[in-house]
Amino acid sequence: MTEKDQHRNIILAIIGFVAVVIIVAAIGFLVIDRDPEIVQGQVEVTEYRVSSKVPGRILELRVKEGDYVKVGDTLAILDAPEVRAKMEQAQGAEAAAAALELKAQNGARKEQIQGAYSVLQQAKAGLEIAEKSYNRVQRLFDEGVMSAQKRDEAYANYKAMEAQCKAAQSQYEMAVNGARQEDKLAAAAQVNRAKGAVQEVNSYIHETVQIAQMEGEVSDVYPKVGELVGTGSPIMSIAVMDDLWGTFNVREDELNGMQVGTEFEAFVPAFNKNIKMKVYYLKDQGSYAVWKATKANGQYDLKTFEVKARPVEKLDGLRPGMSLIIK
Repeated sequence: MTEKDQHRNIILAIIGFVAVVIIVAAIGFLVIDRDPEIVQGQVEVTEYRVSSKVPGRILELRVKEGDYVKVGDTLAILDAPEVRAKMEQAQGAEAAAAALELKAQNGARKEQIQGAYSVLQQAKAGLEIAEKSYNRVQRLFDEGVMSAQKRDEAYANYKAMEAQCKAAQSQYEMAVNGARQEDKLAAAAQVNRAKGAVQEVNSYIHETVQIAQMEGEVSDVYPKVGELVGTGSPIMSIAVMDDLWGTFNVREDELNGMQVGTEFEAFVPAFNKNIKMKVYYLKDQGSYAVWKATKANGQYDLKTFEVKARPVEKLDGLRPGMSLIIK
């Protein structure tokens, strides 16, 4: 065999070896199963915090962590002596306003009316005497016996007594009619204002007894019995177990089939079973979230989206914090 033939055989052997390697690699790539992309999320739940509008001291805690409560159940009782003091003040103001309104509605007392009536009768008697005296003096003046000065004095006294009688009549009518309509309206407004203050303090008193607004499970209790809590300070958290959902962080190149309204299957390791979930929320997590460059030179970036989905059917035992796996 010549040297040229040997060189050709070596080249053919190398080419054959490379071809075998490529074929084996291609077969392995097609035959061997590749691990699928896995997206892990977790179960979350709606929670609401129980807090009071008024500051107070925890007098009693009726529930503990893990208890299941229904709407209207008593959760905690607070001691707020300042609110009770304000209630006494508000009730006193209401009583005073009611008394003033009653006074305005009833008008003057009987003794005042009787006194005004007596003054009126006295004024009428004085007017009658003054009128008779004036008429007598006028006749004498007409006969030329009485001077004009005396006649004018008698006339002035008659007019004065007439004015006094009218004033007495007005005082008597005012006593009979009672307070003015404006005073009555003002007194009624004061009563309504005092009642509003009492209702406001009543609402604060109701805040000293905290009741459950929604059905759920007590997840956290923050203060201990005897501790002070401020206005709006959380006393406990209630998890609404009927409102569970799953949260996933998904890269945008893996969002195929996860649009709002679509359904997918998620694996629950706690029960070793799959559940169907329906997407109801989809939002990007912004530039600060984890991203991945598609190439080393970073031609464009892949953002991460927050996906929220609810179970299509209720799964007994599903709790917040459990893992959800999407393949």
